[in-house]
Amino acid sequence: MSIINILETDGSNRSTITLPEVFMTPYRPEVIQKVYNNLNSYTFQKQGRYPAAGQIVSAESRNTGLGIARIARARGEGFPRAGQAAGVASVRHGRLAHPPVSWKNIYKKINKKEKLLALCSAIAATANIELIKRRGHKIKDELQLPIVVSNEIESAIKSKDLKKILISLGLEEDLKRTYIRRNKSFHKNSTNRRSALSALILVGNDEKIGRLGNSLPGITIKSVKSVSVLDLAPGSKPVRLTIFSENAIKELNNLKCTSNIIYGMSSQ
Repeated sequence: MSIINILETDGSNRSTITLPEVFMTPYRPEVIQKVYNNLNSYTFQKQGRYPAAGQIVSAESRNTGLGIARIARARGEGFPRAGQAAGVASVRHGRLAHPPVSWKNIYKKINKKEKLLALCSAIAATANIELIKRRGHKIKDELQLPIVVSNEIESAIKSKDLKKILISLGLEEDLKRTYIRRNKSFHKNSTNRRSALSALILVGNDEKIGRLGNSLPGITIKSVKSVSVLDLAPGSKPVRLTIFSENAIKELNNLKCTSNIIYGMSSQ
């Protein structure tokens, strides 16, 4: 078990704490990517077509002997639609050949142990400074990971207070990555794009500080009970810069990341 410093909200060292067993989990990027993709499938929206689309027309074939194709044609005469091919695929105003159906199962299942291993591996990877920098976070080399802050951070109720704490922890450069780029464009989808994600703040209780989750660009606030691989590895690319409160570290001791998960599955 490793011991790490607990930082005050002003960036100074206060005391030390022993990291939970979950931080001993080996790094498994392939499991993290698989679990991320499977969990992300539950955010998809089902889509389909009306089963009779393109077929609600009185059409029949005229058979042979007329010098025309035997494809089904709209019945009647004296109006533009009469005699045109209808009710079949590959013709104008016809049906789709193989349209998407709304009853197709688009959700991917995941094994419980795989999901737990991916979560534990992603949490343990937050202590790897090389992975954090590879993702694009701008942090100092002397910064000790994982970042553990006293419980005072959970009492922040204003955005400016939270931003001041993050700057005191040495994350000012990383916060600059999250500016909102405003483009003058006639296309709605080309304006106000957020450039990057910054830190994920894990707390034991998010009743107060949880309201600030959307107040700072790029900052996400989650409780330990509600965090998932989707938060720790956005885009299935481990791993996001994470700040733990002291209560969050204590909550991680209750995570059922047994030795079978940590050592047994790593040897496969």
